[in-house]
Parts: sequence; structure tokens; C-alpha cells
Amino acid sequence: MKKVIFPAVAMLFGGLVAAPAQDAGTVAEAPPAAPYQKVSDLVSLPDFVPGLGQLFVDPSTLPAGPFLAYDHDGQLVSTVYMIPVQDLNPDKSFDDLEAPGGTVDHVDVYYNAGHPGVEVPHAHIILWHVSADDEARVAE
Repeated sequence: MKKVIFPAVAMLFGGLVAAPAQDAGTVAEAPPAAPYQKVSDLVSLPDFVPGLGQLFVDPSTLPAGPFLAYDHDGQLVSTVYMIPVQDLNPDKSFDDLEAPGGTVDHVDVYYNAGHPGVEVPHAHIILWHVSADDEARVAE
């Protein structure tokens, strides 16, 4: 999966890096409490997506999320937003986005052409709660 940085989007989400956690303890381990549901139970995706992990989402927040991503041991590694490219325009904003997993170590932004659950082209905005070295916990 090739990462492409969209400078404007990265600046938009840059403020999240310093944002305080909201109930980080309640989502630190899988499965998170309701209203979060396992994405693989909602759409045709594998239970564990290489590069992202095991995903959970509150269905009422689709398509943007936040999606909570866990490693093979059930530990939260990232919070993911999937923002449709068509919504990245002057007429739409995404205000007060949360990082429910707590402290954000770094942010990756890249393009995705679409997949089950978010079929339209979109940007993955990944708020990593682990170091870049620890991203390998969800590589396979």
C-alpha cells in the first residue's frame, strides 16, 4: 500500500496529534464497547486487514468513522478516518474529529480507490497511537 501525503489534509488533521484522549481506556483493547461493531461483520472485508489491523466502527459514523484498529493481540494501534475524496472540498468540513485511542504519535494519509464499506475513492487518515516502528504489529 503506497502512502501519498496530501499536504492540505495533513495540515487539517495535524491538530489531532496534540489533542487529548477521550475515554482512551475504554477502547484500548478489542473489542471496544457498543456502539462499535467489528467491520468484518458489517461488510465483506477480512477480520484482519494487513496494514490496518482488526477494525471496529460505529455504523452511524460511516463512511468517515472513526475506525478503531487493533493488532493481533487485541491492542489498539490506530484510529482511522476514511474521508471520501468528493467531500474534500470548500463546501464540506470535518469538525471536532476525535482520537478516541488517546495520544497520537504520528499521522499517515493516503489514497484508497474504494473497498467494501467505503466503495468510493477516499483518503485514509491514520492516527497512529504507536510509534512508526510498532506499525509492523499490523503489517501481516
